[in-house]
Amino acid sequence: MNGNILESEIMAPLLIVLGLLILLVLLLRNIRIVPQAEAWVITRLGVYKTTWQVGMHMKAPFVDTIYKRISLKEKVFDYPPQPVITKDNVTMHIDAVVYMQITDPKQYVYGIENPELALEMLTNTTLRNIIGELELDQCLTSRDVINSKMRYVLDEATDPWGIRVTRVELQNIDPPQDVKDSMERQMKAERERRENILRAEGEKKAAILQAEGEKESAILKATAEKEAAILRATARRESQVLEAEGEAEAIRKIQRATADGLRYLNEAAPSDAVLRLRAMEAFEAAAKGQATKIIIPSEIQGLAGLAAGVTETLRVESKD
Repeated sequence: MNGNILESEIMAPLLIVLGLLILLVLLLRNIRIVPQAEAWVITRLGVYKTTWQVGMHMKAPFVDTIYKRISLKEKVFDYPPQPVITKDNVTMHIDAVVYMQITDPKQYVYGIENPELALEMLTNTTLRNIIGELELDQCLTSRDVINSKMRYVLDEATDPWGIRVTRVELQNIDPPQDVKDSMERQMKAERERRENILRAEGEKKAAILQAEGEKESAILKATAEKEAAILRATARRESQVLEAEGEAEAIRKIQRATADGLRYLNEAAPSDAVLRLRAMEAFEAAAKGQATKIIIPSEIQGLAGLAAGVTETLRVESKD
């Protein structure tokens, strides 16, 4: 009996220690740390209880369950090309890229079954609806408008699922081959038209520049000829002025010399014999000329016979 009491005294502390160890293990196993950019959905006995955010949490053992671990990072879904028909009945293939982020983990888990597949189907149908309202040219030139419409529609439709669509991009628009050929021909014609316009504008500018150059050349030539004529006229006028001034100066000098000679004669007071001798010299000079008549002043009529004899002698000599 003493042995049983001893065993019971030994077993009691062991059971206590074992119980404490089990409690510690259970405690440690039910402590959870939620990492950054994640959220955990917790259920109790199969019913939604709460959503754990970033940090350390404790769940009740055996009754609480981590039902879903949700990543809050932005996700990208690249969907394969889908056939769509435009308003003008052109079939083409378009593939879209959707950027989404989970904002409500509870709605994401319980709002819809397989939300990613639902988002893909919704994207395809929305794309067909929007493209069906546009013509081919609008589809090719209005990508931003299509992206904005799709993002608005998808974001509004997925809000009850706890999803926020942040961005939608049309990655490739692939029209049929005949449409591509037509577009290439149209682009080629447009390039040729622009080339012709540029060539015509270049020729026009060249012609204008050439005409302006010829005009300036003619103006410069006329200006040069005008200036040359003015210079020639100025030179001729100055030459005539200088020549006239020279002649006037010569006449003045001759007149001055004649006046000086007369003054000298008057000052010298020549005798009658000298005057008669000078008169005879003058008659002799006149007789040598072509004149047939000689007018003799009355003062020297006494010398007429002598002058007539001299004149007759000169005529005979000239005939010989």
